[in-house]
Amino acid sequence: MSDSPVFDDLLDEQREFPPPAEFAAKAVVSGDGLHRKGQDDYQAFWEEHARELDWYQPWDTVLNWTPPHAKWFEGGKLNITHNCLDRHLGTWRRNKAALIWEGENGEVRTLTYQQLHGEVCRFAAALKGLGVTRGDRVAIYLPMIVEAVVAMLACARIGAIHSVVFGGFSPESLADRINDSSCKVLITADGGWRRGAILPLKNEADKALEKTPCVEHVIVVKRPAGEPFPCRIKGGRDHWYHRLMESAANDCPAEEMDAEDVLYILYTSGTTGKPKGIVHTTGGYSVGTYATSKYVFDLRDDDVFWCTADIGWVTGHSYVVYGPLQCGATVLIYEGAPDHPEQDRFWELVARHRVNVFYTAPTAIRAFMKWGDHLPAKYDLSSLRLLGTVGEPINPEAWMWYHEHIGGRRCPIVDTWWQTETGAIMISGLPGVSTMKPGHAGTPFPGIEATILDEQGNEVRTGSGLLAITKPWPSMLRTIWGDDERYVQTYFTKWDAQTYFPGDGAKRDAKGNYLILGRVDDVLNVAGHRIGTMEVESALVDHPAVVESAVVGRKHDIKGEAIVAFVTLGGGRSLDDALRYDLKAHVVQKIGAIARPEEIIFASDLPKTRSGKIMRRLLRDVAEGRVLGDTTTLADGAVVEQLRESYEEKYGG
Repeated sequence: MSDSPVFDDLLDEQREFPPPAEFAAKAVVSGDGLHRKGQDDYQAFWEEHARELDWYQPWDTVLNWTPPHAKWFEGGKLNITHNCLDRHLGTWRRNKAALIWEGENGEVRTLTYQQLHGEVCRFAAALKGLGVTRGDRVAIYLPMIVEAVVAMLACARIGAIHSVVFGGFSPESLADRINDSSCKVLITADGGWRRGAILPLKNEADKALEKTPCVEHVIVVKRPAGEPFPCRIKGGRDHWYHRLMESAANDCPAEEMDAEDVLYILYTSGTTGKPKGIVHTTGGYSVGTYATSKYVFDLRDDDVFWCTADIGWVTGHSYVVYGPLQCGATVLIYEGAPDHPEQDRFWELVARHRVNVFYTAPTAIRAFMKWGDHLPAKYDLSSLRLLGTVGEPINPEAWMWYHEHIGGRRCPIVDTWWQTETGAIMISGLPGVSTMKPGHAGTPFPGIEATILDEQGNEVRTGSGLLAITKPWPSMLRTIWGDDERYVQTYFTKWDAQTYFPGDGAKRDAKGNYLILGRVDDVLNVAGHRIGTMEVESALVDHPAVVESAVVGRKHDIKGEAIVAFVTLGGGRSLDDALRYDLKAHVVQKIGAIARPEEIIFASDLPKTRSGKIMRRLLRDVAEGRVLGDTTTLADGAVVEQLRESYEEKYGG
């Protein structure tokens, strides 16, 4: 055992929120029985939930674990689209809404489970007609439209491996991902709507296709309403989606897939090197996303579930498509931005579609705070009964704002921790059971074994350390596409081949609730004290003038590193010397003098990836005066240049 901290233990959150009695009385899970099952025999726990799904052939072995490689439900055969679609058709759910889609320009389209099944079968048949077979890779580069979900499910239905690329990525990023996995087909659209403008996806894809000789066919969805969006259609290679669908067969039986057959590849950026093609397989991923959707989101048959993620990210894979559809949920999908045409768009959608479960990112919540309490107050949000967060740790004050202004102080909040690599939620409270603490992800999901270790692999009993997953889980990544050595080196060499290292710091309270402190590579070393960025950022956001902050370190001759804070202010306030002093004093009051920022820089916005994560690496470049690193994943490339200009104007470069 070890008491050695990886981060100094700074913030001390004491507020607690038990589940409301009315919620707990109707919850899918009440009491601690589910956690006990997962602790007593985690393999039996996962096997029990696998049996709730349909299999063509049962498995021979629950787990074959040859560290660091796992095989779950080996010998079993299934198809995830059968569990998402076909198994609901023999029940009343066949006429239930599977998808409610709304475009940014106000179009609404609803597909029942029966209708979605028909669309998927036709497109699966169309893919087969183009020569796509089991094991072929198919790239999907689409906006958030119904056809994006259909494309994923159609690939899975015939055993093709999909690789979804977020529609905001550059042609170069798209080409890199297509070439790395040798995709045979690209599915794209002539365009998509974003903040009132049409994104010319096909034209962008054409630039990538100049460098992707492996692509044999391109399928183009006609998206923009009104006048056709001009794009080039290359004869013999390019095909209009609607024309393929007109001539496709109405039925396409689901392929019987081995549990360990690859379902999809999803690329995730590393801090160095090329993006990693994370590989997820069919059986374990099906079970993991099904069980976590059912319990974490407390899904009920009359729910409308809205996860705001794009399908270009793992959250969209697991909790827009595969998890909720296996549970038979009604899923809301929205194409556009949260601030178009007005900054109240999300709340208008929640009120009009009577959303019950709402799952979004802390980045979005902080933006909502900045835009003002009056916007959600305009709408009837009484349909909401459960809220969730995903993507990064949520600051306690953002948690409290979400709880009060969106949840009306009556909705539990599930603050979920997981990664592209884990495939499904790993740490989260269960809303009918767990007492929630602002900023805390909660306890490991039943059947997940997590702990906190120091650098030497000793368990940390008090204070902070490194998050570690000590046993395999069904939805875990199996390898990195084409680079198993990188898989081993990246995730299973920190301590030993049996222990997964997520790269996050964490601490836990006396009740076992985990507080995720952020990426270990974001740790600050100030005068020998290791300080997590999340805690300093939380202290800044606690100040009434600040709605968002990001903290980085800059080299310092005496301290080793000095803290540089970038802050976004609310209420039209400007950053003057008096407010700078006040903010520094506030951090000292909340944490201590060791965490006092050396510099505080105003930022009208912070540089974020298109999935909403703050790119602290670029902020470090700004603070150190370095040449900017790779900016291809930025949502708005102008933001970091504005910050650099502001910094140089204030501090002389």
